[in-house]
Amino acid sequence: MTMQTLNIGTLIVRTPNIRGGRPCIPGTGVTIQRIVGWYKVGLSPEEIADTVGHLTLAQVHAALAYYHANRQEIESVIAADKNEAARFAQQQPSNCTAGDNVYNLSENSPLTHPKRAPA
Repeated sequence: MTMQTLNIGTLIVRTPNIRGGRPCIPGTGVTIQRIVGWYKVGLSPEEIADTVGHLTLAQVHAALAYYHANRQEIESVIAADKNEAARFAQQQPSNCTAGDNVYNLSENSPLTHPKRAPA
């Protein structure tokens, strides 16, 4: 049996016309920022891969490795997203509140942490 080796450099891509050129998992449109957001609310890499069925554990770990290697860049994008969400909330008070955060997961989200799921 022949084992196929995966070049880990192919697990993260930037394409100008996809997600504004932000780093993504190829073929999924899932950004590194999104995976980091799920990770920061307490989901393990295994939980992320299990919940988002089209992501492999290798892809999730690659995204987290990219984040740790490029933390300043990704945190800057996350902060910009939060600022944009706050600006939008001020313009659309009926749809958002100032405390809304694009990385918070509601209890209705399919990615709500199992330990935090409502009873």
